[in-house]
Amino acid sequence: MIFMLNIVIREWKRILSLKVFYLVMFGVPVALFFFYAFIYQKQDAKNLAFAIWDEDQSAISRELIFLLEQKETLQITRRVSSEAEVKKLIQEGKIMGAVHFPANLQKNIYSRHPSNVTLYTNAASLVPSKLVYKAVAEVIITGSTGVTLQKLVKTGMKSDQAMAIANPISLRTYQLYNPTYNYQEYLVPGLITVGMQMILIISSMLALNYEWITGTMHELYDSSKGSVVAVIIGKTLAHLAISWINFIIITGIIFTFFDIGVPAATGKFFVLYTMLSLACIGIGMFISALFKDVMLSGDVALFYTSPAFVFSGFTFPRWAMPWYDQYYALIMPYTSFLDGFFKVYYMNLPLKYAHGEVTKLLLFCVVMYPTAMLLFKRQFSSIKDEKETATIAD
Repeated sequence: MIFMLNIVIREWKRILSLKVFYLVMFGVPVALFFFYAFIYQKQDAKNLAFAIWDEDQSAISRELIFLLEQKETLQITRRVSSEAEVKKLIQEGKIMGAVHFPANLQKNIYSRHPSNVTLYTNAASLVPSKLVYKAVAEVIITGSTGVTLQKLVKTGMKSDQAMAIANPISLRTYQLYNPTYNYQEYLVPGLITVGMQMILIISSMLALNYEWITGTMHELYDSSKGSVVAVIIGKTLAHLAISWINFIIITGIIFTFFDIGVPAATGKFFVLYTMLSLACIGIGMFISALFKDVMLSGDVALFYTSPAFVFSGFTFPRWAMPWYDQYYALIMPYTSFLDGFFKVYYMNLPLKYAHGEVTKLLLFCVVMYPTAMLLFKRQFSSIKDEKETATIAD
């Protein structure tokens, strides 16, 4: 136990004194956390530049334009007179979309002939184009219902009866957990935690093999009395403590400063975060014990962690990915963490709902730590042989 405590204290001193550690474990996380939070400070996309092409110039088209102006998503910045002008403005990035009200729109409606309103969007920008479509679709549907309602009321029908005919099916939506589609609320916690996975694996990937670079491997052997278990557990506890400091920065400073997150779920978040940290540190220890070459270890760690966000299912559902990508996603701890994170943090469900995800993260620990110990034992065995040879020679 004393040997292990010595290793913990020794590792903390290394982390605080070696630039490669304190920059990765303290400097990069803080800068990254604030950077991500500031990117999405506006929280959602509003006032998207929009153009109107009104060939009808009627009361109905003016009413629809008025309704479009009330949408926070849209900001009508231009009036155009041709499709070529619309395309040119979209290509130049001056507008995100445009709507075309054709000639004789009002006349066709009153004569009970269908009329087509055309929406142009810049689908190269996926999210803004969908927001533009949603805003315009709501206005056109509302306007179409309103026109039908006016016609029925003019025939002498009561307004409630007319509404039942004009809009027979009413849709009520309950947008749970992120009702305002707040990008900061949704993306920032995910980006921060996937960043922490990379930081934890890369920093712990240097925990063992960097001892050779600094020429302190023999000192480590003496401090641990040759106990591989004491080294791995001691260094793990040291790195875990640093990850807890980063957790305090995340929840106590970043989330509080930007008013994001779910404070009531912080305890459950801590449990999942700790399991993620242990899994990542275990993977880092495994890589560090497997390769003495620090550069090679770094390449392996980066190759392993870089696609985590893409394959996790955060921005695109995993079930829609090819089967081999789904399996690749499962060998990264962030995937299991994220599944549990959605349940216990975003949805604020009891921790028991993340039982499966916690078990998967625990499985990483069960596999990685013993394997790292077996691999690192070879390095300690070589040092032991050197010492015995030196003793015999003396």
